[in-house]
Amino acid sequence: MDLFREKTILTVTRLTALLRGVLEENFEQLWVQGEVSNLSYPSSGHCYFTLKDAGAQLRCVMFKSAVKNLKFRLTDGMALIVRGRISVYDQRGEYQLICEYIEPSGVGALQTAFLQLKEKLAGEGLFAESHKQPLPLFPQRVGVITSATGAAIHDILNVLKRRFAALDVVIYPVRVQGEGAALEIARALDDMNRLPGIDVLIVGRGGGSLEDLWPFNEEVVARALHRSKIPVISAVGHETDWSICDFVADLSAPTPSAAAELVIASTDELRNQVAALNNRLRLTVENRLAALDGRLETLRRLLHDPRTMLGHMAQRMDDLTIRLEQSVWSTLGGHRQQHERLQGVLRHNDPQLRIDGLRQRINLLALQAERVMLQSLDGLKQEFGDNSARLDVLSPLKTLARGYAIAIRPDTGRVVTDAATLDVGDPLLLTLRRGWLQCRVEEANPPGNAQT
Repeated sequence: MDLFREKTILTVTRLTALLRGVLEENFEQLWVQGEVSNLSYPSSGHCYFTLKDAGAQLRCVMFKSAVKNLKFRLTDGMALIVRGRISVYDQRGEYQLICEYIEPSGVGALQTAFLQLKEKLAGEGLFAESHKQPLPLFPQRVGVITSATGAAIHDILNVLKRRFAALDVVIYPVRVQGEGAALEIARALDDMNRLPGIDVLIVGRGGGSLEDLWPFNEEVVARALHRSKIPVISAVGHETDWSICDFVADLSAPTPSAAAELVIASTDELRNQVAALNNRLRLTVENRLAALDGRLETLRRLLHDPRTMLGHMAQRMDDLTIRLEQSVWSTLGGHRQQHERLQGVLRHNDPQLRIDGLRQRINLLALQAERVMLQSLDGLKQEFGDNSARLDVLSPLKTLARGYAIAIRPDTGRVVTDAATLDVGDPLLLTLRRGWLQCRVEEANPPGNAQT
């Protein structure tokens, strides 16, 4: 179908699909260079950014599967060289570059990843000298983490055997390059820390390219080194090679052989050190003895005739003995007088005499209290009888007993004392000496109308 000769009406979706096909067929594999902007890492794991230069910009996407293989993390402003293919995102009608491989412009991807991780771990303090552990002076058991087939293990074993044949060596074979090597190295470090009696660890391999040494630049290995309770010597590559492992380890050696030499001094070196210390000790003792001999000679010249000194000391002892006897007798005499005086005071203030006097006084007071109490009770009985008699005379019950009654208004509960307060038909409650009566007023005669 010729779209330009025939009048064909296309939907937006159809036109977009046609353009996508043209772009994907003609730009299937290309390299693009530019600067990163508008970078974002959503939760999906994909990576979105814009690649731009001075004249144009291009939307880019790197899907999760490709992001996993990146050795470094993208940042805004980073110059990149990107390999990918052009496609169209239908929903926005925009063309975009689907990235399959990215490397920094001018610097390799591994080198960039190395620098980024180094800066991150340094900021967290993993390289700090305060975390470095000292190596034991005389280790008994050494652990070696490296390849079982490489030259590094043979170099290490040869050096250790030559320097100290009795040293116990525990080898933990791991892969030292390739996919999964970093996890094996980290696991070996953790396992070695769980073994009893390991005094120091050597971790490393022989030289190689940056790609070959890359497992020793992985963050998982750096974390395992940092949490190791056993001192670790890093021996990665040759003298010119540096790895993250070198910066985190407690000590870094330029080669595996040099690491073995750092573990323990050779037998000859130890003998030489012992001989040197022995010479220093002998000279120190000789100088000290010579100084003491001189001091002794000086004291001997200053020392007087011992018999004269003993005589003076005996005389001094006699004087002190006499003074001591006089002081003792004087003190005893003063104490005897004080004792006699205190005995007289004690006899005068005999507690038994005071107790007897107080007992007599207590008995006297008890008799007085009893007499006063009886008199008070008699008075209270008399007063109670008088009051009872008066109350009996004034009691309303006495009045009721003589035939009188108390009139009470039921509606108010008040005692009626004036006939003027009642009307004919009002109810009354009459309280008698025995019982009560409910009545009604038939006739009321106020005081002014009293009949004689």
